[in-house]
Amino acid sequence: MKKKLMAVVLTAAMALSMVACGSGNSGDTEKGSKSGSDFKVGLVLDVGGVNDGSFNQTSWEGLEKAKKDFGIEGSYLESDTDADYASNIETFMDDDCDLIICVGYMLADALKEAAEENPDQKFAILDDSSIDLDNVACLMFEQEQASYLVGYVAGLMTKTNNVGFVQGMSNETMNQFGYGYYAGAIDANPDIKVQGMNANSFADAATGKADANSMITNGADIIFHAAGATGLGVIEACQEAGVYAIGVDTDQSSIAPETVITSAMKKVDSAVYDTVEKTMNDKFVSGITTYDLSSSGVDIAPTQDLLPDDVVAKVEEVKQKIIDGEITVPKTQKDFDAKYGDVYDLD
Repeated sequence: MKKKLMAVVLTAAMALSMVACGSGNSGDTEKGSKSGSDFKVGLVLDVGGVNDGSFNQTSWEGLEKAKKDFGIEGSYLESDTDADYASNIETFMDDDCDLIICVGYMLADALKEAAEENPDQKFAILDDSSIDLDNVACLMFEQEQASYLVGYVAGLMTKTNNVGFVQGMSNETMNQFGYGYYAGAIDANPDIKVQGMNANSFADAATGKADANSMITNGADIIFHAAGATGLGVIEACQEAGVYAIGVDTDQSSIAPETVITSAMKKVDSAVYDTVEKTMNDKFVSGITTYDLSSSGVDIAPTQDLLPDDVVAKVEEVKQKIIDGEITVPKTQKDFDAKYGDVYDLD
């Protein structure tokens, strides 16, 4: 489970936005465009709850902004276990929601079944591209690009040449965080060691804290988490030990301002907001829409209070090279191994 590696760097912030890549089709369903209070959106959250400080919470913030700006109705349902996914989707369909957004790839099976049985119902899902239906929008992110930047920060900022990474789950989507982080750390500091652990949960802060404490005991002075609510335990352990943490999905510096040195931002709030706006204006797009660094769909957190100016400058330089295509961040095991060898594996 543990692995060794090299470290990372960070960068400044940007706004929001998104860019479409891959396939995209205009989804024509029988529900026409609506506006204001006539339009209703349901958000089905993954485990971890709306206050996970990460993926779920950021998604809800995107819907809250849409409610404020467009005057629509919107609500969320939390999922305590995967058994709740289908029933939560059904609840929103019974409530005549115009758009149902599922937060996370773990809801894909339940969503696909509902979408196939209800072709006139519009759906969107974050972090899954496996559903090829005219009534489903798949919202994807190049998270490895943001992870590379925070990895680069870690590589430059570590004093012990030893950093860590706690992953919520091992799968194709989540592993991209690891590929990016490890690659950035190695490129910034070839002498670094990277410890890696798979918590196998997005809702277990105690395990996150235990994993982080183990890494700290073994010399890590910066730990990045991509683990949802599990990551709150990582941040707590770093705060208690007086070492740095790196957040995920949103700018998590407010959780522990003297501890969270930066965050790999995955702007799911922008994706939710954009999808709501398009759908209510009868411009729903099915298929895959990808949000990347060039459009600020992913980014490094704007909070830079704990970063020296020279580190910020180096991260900005690397960020531009990614945007310009001079640096290609690996997003598969094959691509990663080809350049860095077999040093990342949290299966």
